[in-house]
Amino acid sequence: MGDARASEAAALIWQNWRNRSRIDGLPQSCRPETVADGYAAQAQLAALSGWQQVGWKIAATSVAGQKHIGVDGPLAGRLLDGKLYHDGATLPAAHLHMAVVEAEFVFRLASDLPARGRDYTPQDVVDATAALHIGIEVPDSRFEDFTIVGAPQLIADNACTEYFVLGPALPVTWRDMDLAAHPAYLTINGKVAAEGIGANVLGDPRIALAWLANDRITHGTPLLAGEIITTGTCIVPVAIAPGDQVMADFGALGRVTVHFTD
Repeated sequence: MGDARASEAAALIWQNWRNRSRIDGLPQSCRPETVADGYAAQAQLAALSGWQQVGWKIAATSVAGQKHIGVDGPLAGRLLDGKLYHDGATLPAAHLHMAVVEAEFVFRLASDLPARGRDYTPQDVVDATAALHIGIEVPDSRFEDFTIVGAPQLIADNACTEYFVLGPALPVTWRDMDLAAHPAYLTINGKVAAEGIGANVLGDPRIALAWLANDRITHGTPLLAGEIITTGTCIVPVAIAPGDQVMADFGALGRVTVHFTD
């Protein structure tokens, strides 16, 4: 794509992210045409933000998530510390364009996952994991109609990233659990709004983590020790509004909450 075009794309997206405004699409002068172009612009966006990268998110790991943003496969985005919050956070919602929440499994890595000449398996990445968390993602887009702009532009837009709410580390017994079969519920103001299972995340959250490890090597940014990786929604994204109290309930694995204001 070229550094100048990537920088131009990133500057336009950053301007709209900062101003809480939206555009129809990036101009032809800097519109990414390939996934690699999108990631080049995404890297420039992260640098422009001034926030530190603390990990990665995987968007569109479920059929519902793919339909929601109009793509046919997963996308990776950077988790940035300026948009990372913890259980019980209160966040503004009036500016949200997507205005949905998602319930997700989150892995914290204990070791780097560098290129090694063969793909990482789900067991490999679990062995490299320090802890499992649960979380709530609040995605958003700087595009007016994010369902039609395509994967390269969505990747440039940091794979539809806004807020992420991280829950506490879970007991080590998660390693012996069937995460694919594990249920997740999303409640809004005390009422169940959606339910799903870990299998909605590429068949298993551990499969999603392995996909990201291999994908990041392909794009020259291997996963690193200490990073947190949120693997995508277990449920159909649920609409929220200012004033809502949201809880992602993973049963025996715990709960994480967030409250939305104007």
